[in-house]
Formats: sequence, structure tokens, C-alpha cells
Amino acid sequence: MLLSLVLFLFAIDLLVASLQSLGADVVQMVIEATSNPFTALFIGLLITALIQSSSTTTSVVVALVASGSLSISAAIPIIMGANVGTTITSTIVSLGFINKKKEFRRAVTAGTYHCFFNLLTVVILFPLEYYYQFLSGLSEYIAGYFFSQGNAEGASTGGGHWSLFGPVSSWLVGAINNAFILVVMSLVMLFGSILFFRKFISDLLEASSPENFSRFFFKNHLKSFGWGLLTTAAIRSSTITTSVVVPIVAKKIASIRQAAPFIMGANVGTTITAFIAAILNTNSQSAISIAMAHFLFNLIGVILFFPIPALQEIPLKLSERLGRLTLRFRLAGFVFILLTFFFIPFSLIYFNQDSIRTSTITYAFEDGSGKKTYTMKTRTNTRNGNGEWVVYEGSNTTSPAFIFPISTKNNSLFVGNELYLFTKPGFCWDGEDQSGHYEACIENIRTNLKINGTVFDSVYVCLFRYAQPLSDTSAQRIFLSRERQLILKREVLNPGDSVIASFEIMAIQDN
Repeated sequence: MLLSLVLFLFAIDLLVASLQSLGADVVQMVIEATSNPFTALFIGLLITALIQSSSTTTSVVVALVASGSLSISAAIPIIMGANVGTTITSTIVSLGFINKKKEFRRAVTAGTYHCFFNLLTVVILFPLEYYYQFLSGLSEYIAGYFFSQGNAEGASTGGGHWSLFGPVSSWLVGAINNAFILVVMSLVMLFGSILFFRKFISDLLEASSPENFSRFFFKNHLKSFGWGLLTTAAIRSSTITTSVVVPIVAKKIASIRQAAPFIMGANVGTTITAFIAAILNTNSQSAISIAMAHFLFNLIGVILFFPIPALQEIPLKLSERLGRLTLRFRLAGFVFILLTFFFIPFSLIYFNQDSIRTSTITYAFEDGSGKKTYTMKTRTNTRNGNGEWVVYEGSNTTSPAFIFPISTKNNSLFVGNELYLFTKPGFCWDGEDQSGHYEACIENIRTNLKINGTVFDSVYVCLFRYAQPLSDTSAQRIFLSRERQLILKREVLNPGDSVIASFEIMAIQDN
């Protein structure tokens, strides 16, 4: 068990290090693959259903976020999908009772309860995240409050990482010098460590009789929930604990109502894997944020469906009705798997394939010391105005320098913690950024503005003046595109209002 834990920690550390050395094309492929939240949801669901381990999926997601290859908002749908995908195991286990009529009904009820519980949680939380960044905002706030690492305000990057295995990982990256081989090695070790741990615990559970297991774990609802949480946290696999419940319910050793709190507890307990991967293997606040989001997703599901009687009945009734349906139609369980894990996700992807706009933008920064080039990849949901800006320093940089979450509400544009308003000239508002407190005012609105050969319509010119100006900076003039929801140009002004530095768009290409 200790060996599997050490192997797990080393695999995560090597995975973060190898992902950071991947080329920019691979990083861009990951960003584009997860640009549509529905696609990201299905990716998490399908991968977890295939490997039957949400722990592996969430650990890889933590490593991707820690390396800067994936933003928090893009990672959360994958985490949600992984929570649904892991339930396929208990559903498949229940189908093993198909030749025993009454046991089959109870087995399907127990096997699909976990699926319905997570599906309902996704149905509630996915729209909140999709439209309002509920989970990403809450998890970043909590992670920033308890695990602040001093990242730039409004920015989220992978940053460096540290662990006991840092020198070994760095040596391997330099010695092998092939990021693809290193990623494969780390994934094999990661999956192997979890499988080894799972096999060891499975043998321990099989050594005791189901009757003893039932009396010990399902005595009352609170005890059942607590043991589900603790045992799953200890073995780092909800697949085992929820699958063990299926034959116990099928043979009437325990009822589904006794087992339901245990399954909920298992759902929360499985989040320990992401926390181990994030806290022990990286100092990235982003990685801790995605681990927190995984925990909050499962915890909110429990808060909704455990203490509230009316809501508590919903997943129970759905699973019981599906169980009764299998008495009439034995293939109902197989149809449920096809619909839940394949047909519905593919349909959601198809109907939302045109909702995401991605662009590649080149910026030039110029001051007295010279000129630098930045590349920014933007992802914007055209239906709700949310997305992210991924900024790379230079044209060949593999790791993002910053990842800014963006959102639009009415006439407001939020970029990280910064606020921009699209309103009438002369309107002012107060705010604060990394340079201090400021007063921002709309100077004018240009019907069209040509910058480096590209013409932009409805450009808002905003002047930001700081209450306590720095020695060489007293204000910034920012040019905003209302149509593109984009910063086109930023001028840094000295106390005499002369431009001492500029950051402006050079080229824009819609992908």
C-alpha cells in the first residue's frame, strides 16, 4: 500500500514535469479539445468509462492544470464527466444478475443509483458553471483564501512545482528528452498504482462476509455516509466501494435506502485523490482550485440529496423505476448505458458545436527597452459570453504565461478581477488591480479604429487613473472592442500623460 502511494505521487510529479515540456501544438490541441464544455464533459465521461477509474482521470486533469495546459473553467466539465463515467462500473456489475429475475431488479436499482445521483448533480451544477462560473469562481476563492501562493491578481497559471521527487523528475526529463514517452510512462505508473491499491483492498473486502459488511457499514444513515467517505478516501476508489454495494442490495442483505448514504459518502471520499495530487505534488494554486472544485461538486450533490427528504427521493425513485422496468424488458439496462454514456453526450456536442469561437491573436509590447511579442489564444462562448484568454510570451513558448477567465454580463466585461464597462462617454467607476486603486472613465467611443491594418467597429476608449501612481506610471488608456469583447490596445502613461509603453494588437485570426 505504501509502495503504491509512493508510485502514485511520483507518477503525478513526472506527469506535471513532462506536460510542461510538451510542444505548443499539443497544448493548443488540449485547449481546443476542451473549448466546448459539452465536449469536455464527454471527454471526462468517456475516458473514465473506458478505464473505469475516475481517480486516474482527475489526477491527470490536476496535472494538466498544474502544467498550465488546461484552465480551471475548461477542466471542471471534465471532472463532472468523470463523476458520471465512474458509475458505469457499478451499472455493469448489476447487469451480471440478469439471469436472476428479482435479484436483477434490485441490482439495477443499486447499480444505477450512483449514476442518477451524479447525473442529477451535473444537471443542476453544469448550467450554473456554464453561465455563471459558479464552481470555478467558488473553488478559486476558497483555494486563494486558504492556499494563496501570491499569483498575479486575475491570472491563473500552472507555475512551478515541487515535491520529494522533483530532482528525479527533472533528471528524467533531461535524460529522456521526449515528452510523449515521459507522459506515457507517467500515465502507466499512475494507473498501475491505483489498480494495485484497488486489487489489494478488494482482496481484503472479499475476505469478510457480506453480512458482516452490511451490519458494520449500514447501521444508520450517518454511519453509512461516514463509512462510505472514509473507506473510499482510504482506498482512493469509489468504483470498488459502490460496486461492493450492488450484490449486497441484490441479495437483500441491505436495502437501497440503507446503501444510498454510503454511495454518497463514497462520492465525496473519492475526491481525496485529486487533493493528494494537487497539494503534495505542486505549488500551483490552479491545481488546488480544480481539486477543490471536484470536492465541491460532490459535496453540493450530497447537501442537495441527503438531508432534504423531497430531493432525497428523486434519485431513489428513478433507480427503483429503472429496476422495475428491467423486470419487463431485460435490455432496459443496456439501453440505459447506451443513452447515458454515448447517445446523449454525442447529441449535446452536436447541438452545441457552433457555440464556441476561438481566435489566435498576436500582440506587441513596446517600451524604452525594446519590443516583445505575445500570442494569445481566446475561447469565447457566443451564447453566454464566457471564456478565457491564454497568453504566451513569444511565439514558440510552450507554457502559458497567464490564463485569464473572462465573462460578460450586460454591459460589463470581467477579465480576471478587472472590470470594464461599455457605456456612454463620461461615465466613471472605481476599481482596483495589481497597480492599485483607480478611477476609470469612458473618454469616447470610436465608430471604427484601424490598428495595424485591421479595422474594428465600436471601440471604447477608457482612461484609468490611479489614486497612488507608481513612480513612472500614473494612468493607462485602454481601447476595447465591444463586438469582440477584446482589449485592442493598452497605453501606459507617465505623470505628464505621455505614452511610455504600449501593448497593441498586431494580427487576429479566427480558428
